[in-house]
Amino acid sequence: MVALDSALLIALPVGEAITLGCLLRRKTWRILPLFVSYLTWGLVSDTVLFFILNEAPGLYKRYYTFETVVDSILMFSVLVELGWSVLRPVRSSLPRGTLFFLILLVGIVGLLIWPLATRTSSPHMDAPSLLLVHLMATFSILRVVCFLVMAGFSQLLSIGWRDRELQVATGLGLFSIISLLVMLLHAQQQQVKADPYHWLDLVVSVSYLCTLAYWIFSFVTKEQERKEFSPQMQQLLLLMGGGARTGSIALTDLPSERVRKKD
Repeated sequence: MVALDSALLIALPVGEAITLGCLLRRKTWRILPLFVSYLTWGLVSDTVLFFILNEAPGLYKRYYTFETVVDSILMFSVLVELGWSVLRPVRSSLPRGTLFFLILLVGIVGLLIWPLATRTSSPHMDAPSLLLVHLMATFSILRVVCFLVMAGFSQLLSIGWRDRELQVATGLGLFSIISLLVMLLHAQQQQVKADPYHWLDLVVSVSYLCTLAYWIFSFVTKEQERKEFSPQMQQLLLLMGGGARTGSIALTDLPSERVRKKD
């Protein structure tokens, strides 16, 4: 088990570094700079964690708390960025307050999820640990919701599996499903035994490594040119934003589907 731990501690930063390299090569930082920042933070934090576990294990608990809080803040910004990036084809036509509304929407969904996340807490944990697990479970559910919304409404949003936004959301969603399952299993354990707990935690690490592998596979391929929203969706968004034209142009007169030029 020690060998597996060491292998994962090395493999995760390497995987993050390769994923970052693919993103930079494809210039994805232009459309998803916060996601690139999130992966950069993951690379730095995992490297520091490797050092702490080997040289200063007494600092692990405090560092883990700090890392979880920063990770949650960055993840919130990534989820907002994904939603904002999906709106690229009509962003110029939306009112200035749209981004603020999107931030508020993600925040409200997170607050609604917060009470549901209590079911993932284990009664054997102390208060600070319970709060951290509660926070992680909330963001795991939020990531799953983001993935389901984007995948479920992909046709309406004119995004496909070769679009970076859906690729990122898919990786986050699948990893979060595994994390939630492990949290629920932890909560159901009647006694805290080191080996079963640790093996379940290793499953989470392996699932994140698989997520990185999926992202690497996705990001090495060229992204398809982003399609415009359907005419009906464009009109709906413009009406919601108060920017719809009040002319004689009917929805049926709009072009059915156009390919947007690259930025």
